Amino acid sequence: MSRVGKQPIKVPAGIDISIDQNLIKVSKGTNALQQEVNPSIALKFDTEKREILLTKTSDNKFQRSLHGLYRTLLNNMVLGLTRGFTKKLEIVGVGYRAEIKGKALMLSLGYSHPIVFKAPEGIKLAAPTNVTIEVQGTDKQLVGQVAAKIRSFRPPEPYKGKGIRYEGEQVRHKAGKTAA
Repeated sequence: MSRVGKQPIKVPAGIDISIDQNLIKVSKGTNALQQEVNPSIALKFDTEKREILLTKTSDNKFQRSLHGLYRTLLNNMVLGLTRGFTKKLEIVGVGYRAEIKGKALMLSLGYSHPIVFKAPEGIKLAAPTNVTIEVQGTDKQLVGQVAAKIRSFRPPEPYKGKGIRYEGEQVRHKAGKTAA
């Protein structure tokens, strides 16, 4: 039995929950997230305790795996609307830099041209310094996807370690050629 799936999801005041068969909508003000849930997982919102409970209809392996998955996805929706998610990226390399121009991120990464990246709806990009980038948003999956896309423009290379990496990421260095 899933230990994760059995735990109720606490919903703070100010967050609205609407459940329509297998679609759940979580909203706070103008921000709203929705998730379609497999019909084999039953959702129940307890208005007195302000908790979402998930139950599975049977105990086969597929439904057990979905039980914990949907509980985590719904919990991330609630957390995203209460405090949001942030991914930080670091740029390492001589002449590599990032800056915000309007709503676009301008990256100089050693190519012959600057890379212009426009953030999708619901994502806010910030560049506190010219070598750090912050990706912020309410949808955890979208924040991670945008951070991975920015990192893919110049992933860290193993010989000098230059490129874009996540904050705190350790890049394993290779020795390179040795003189004969």
